Amino acid sequence: MKRLVIAAPHSGSGKTTVAALLCLALRARGLRVQPFKLGPDYLDPTHLGRAAGQQTRNLDSFLLGPTRARDLFARAAAGADISILEGVMGLYDGRDPSSDEHSTAELAALLDAPVVLVVDAAGMARTVAAVAAGLRDFRPGLRVAGVILNRVGGAGHAALCEVALAQVGLPVLGFVSQTPALYLPERHLGLLAAEQTQWDEGAALGAAQHLRLDALLAAAQAPALPQAPAASLPARRVRLGYALDEAFHFYYPDALDELRLAGAELVPFSPLRDAGLPSGVGGLLLGGGYPEAHAAALSANLSMRSAVRAFAASGRPVVGECGGLMYLGETLEDGSGACTEMCGVIPYRTRMAPNLTLGYREATTLGASVLAPAGTALRGHEFHHSVLTHAPTRPAYRWTGWDGQEVTEGYAAGNVLASYLHLHLGAEPLLAARLVAACS
Repeated sequence: MKRLVIAAPHSGSGKTTVAALLCLALRARGLRVQPFKLGPDYLDPTHLGRAAGQQTRNLDSFLLGPTRARDLFARAAAGADISILEGVMGLYDGRDPSSDEHSTAELAALLDAPVVLVVDAAGMARTVAAVAAGLRDFRPGLRVAGVILNRVGGAGHAALCEVALAQVGLPVLGFVSQTPALYLPERHLGLLAAEQTQWDEGAALGAAQHLRLDALLAAAQAPALPQAPAASLPARRVRLGYALDEAFHFYYPDALDELRLAGAELVPFSPLRDAGLPSGVGGLLLGGGYPEAHAAALSANLSMRSAVRAFAASGRPVVGECGGLMYLGETLEDGSGACTEMCGVIPYRTRMAPNLTLGYREATTLGASVLAPAGTALRGHEFHHSVLTHAPTRPAYRWTGWDGQEVTEGYAAGNVLASYLHLHLGAEPLLAARLVAACS
């Protein structure tokens, strides 16, 4: 079960670019490559998936827990020739600065996976060795297989770095030159999704020609991991509509799989373009995304907004996460103060804010919902630039903030649940089972 964790000293080192190039180059060799993204990111995975030709899976030890993360990895990696796992932030960055908890290093150790360091070598030569050796030696026992040099000035620059790295016993497993064609554009929540960017595959393969694939494949050797027994699909199915277009597309593949395993037939629909909801659906799931970037078009689709309101009023379950909460609310206010009407399912209004709210959350449900009974402990994460214009009136969750203050958040009333909290339904099968049961 070959696998490599692609890690770096810090965000912005080029992990996504290098991991995507590696997926593309290995795929061009005829190998089946399974990409993974460590951490809760929804956007980087789209670039890895495009390069590998396989859907990227998220692994997060906080959201999933170590056993579930290992099981989901083993399940997805079983049919692949090699798995490429892109790390999150810097190699040792996790939930707090005093431990490796929920970091790339922790997951690499959990999966017994060799680590390849991506070092941005621009403006460095000998110092590259100091950086890489420091990362290798910071956690004894971590298997660092070598270094890929990113943003080098050319073969000569790479050769200087290689001499320095040889002095600390770290091999160079390839290099990537500074190439404007490889730049991945960003916006306020991170990289643009792959579907919204151009991909010059020829230029990418050219940039990947200096990756030492034979050495990387040799370094990827790792012991097999035990696999959990495969679950069987139930005979009875219920139709669950889920929003999927440019405005709503933040879903974890393993979470969707868990809904299918619980008995859901997932039916995509577009709040941007469809005139109404799919026929025969027993519930709605509105994930995160960029409703603020499409607010005018969402608001103009009056028939869809009316259909969502009528569906919620019928008593059938409706779940909105982050962008879904914004769409289910009354209005969405942009940075200039202009308000756009949304569905009006919940009595909340949102507005865009300059600061990003993000972080892991350990929440407790305040009342029963279509996902969980009252008093259930759940783990999730927040990642959004919008805020409520007022305190929540029917909050769904409670947690303690980083400053020690109690936070109440979201909306839960009867069949409707909306929150900024992103949950991973793959973490706890009972959540998916409860939602599917409510749909039936």
